[in-house]
Amino acid sequence: MRSGKFYVFLVLANLFWAGNFLFGSVVVDQLSPFLLTALRWAAAAPLLIVLAIVVEKPRWREALREWPMHLLLAALGLVGFCVFSYEALRHTTPTDAAVVGAINPAIIAVVAGLMARERVGARRSAGIIVSLVGVLVVISGGALGSLLRFDVNEGHVWMLGAVVVWTGYTILGRRLSTGPVTASAVQATLTTIVLAPFVIPQLGDVSLHGSAIGGLLYIAIFPSVLSLALWNVSVKKVGASTAGVYLNLLPIFTALLGLAVGVPLSLATVLGGALVVLGVTVTSTRRRLPADDRGGPGPRGQLR
Repeated sequence: MRSGKFYVFLVLANLFWAGNFLFGSVVVDQLSPFLLTALRWAAAAPLLIVLAIVVEKPRWREALREWPMHLLLAALGLVGFCVFSYEALRHTTPTDAAVVGAINPAIIAVVAGLMARERVGARRSAGIIVSLVGVLVVISGGALGSLLRFDVNEGHVWMLGAVVVWTGYTILGRRLSTGPVTASAVQATLTTIVLAPFVIPQLGDVSLHGSAIGGLLYIAIFPSVLSLALWNVSVKKVGASTAGVYLNLLPIFTALLGLAVGVPLSLATVLGGALVVLGVTVTSTRRRLPADDRGGPGPRGQLR
């Protein structure tokens, strides 16, 4: 029972990340993906610094010694992933984007295994194949023949690009000795500093109104800060492998939130999403060893 609240935290973390897709699709109607990304991390950076101080009590000098890696990771995870995923939302539905992105844990598991020179194995191979079939169903809208004609939604291609850069972010991030919350704070700060010269001249043309204002505030607070805190606290308690399975809730929550506000849900999305969730579950879960997996390598602090 004591650990029950941490499973609730994992559910809430994914619910807030699902909101990022939904609100992101609203905000990109008024802001470019690049400007939305820059404003997101500029607003989140101070909050992440405070969170790092409370949660990890960091030694900032030691963290800043790894600044080249932090800068690279910021370019991949904070800028690359966000710009690609927000660009995807300009061309496809939040649910489709979330379903395509949901293949990420399976891809990360396979790439990490190959880099460690581990055999992928029949189970993981089957899982990744099922996941890929699910993504292809979504991308093709259920008409797989359209893939041969390269007749695919541009948004799905952008989301696949987001999957690639997030995989790089996750794999390289494991080399850091900096704690995940502190690393997120450092990377958000570096992102804000580096992008400021490009963003400041554009601020005079920004005219947010209506739901986009609330959407930007939501993105800066809930997925960028609160999900991060809930996720990292829970990973320490229940283990990375167990927590990773909860990422399957992301496309489900995105679909439910979308339906609640009238975003259409196609049969191809439902079928493809089910295949992706099944494949990721098979690929990402392992037989539990006698020793718990809390100390092992696993999903670092998510920034979605």
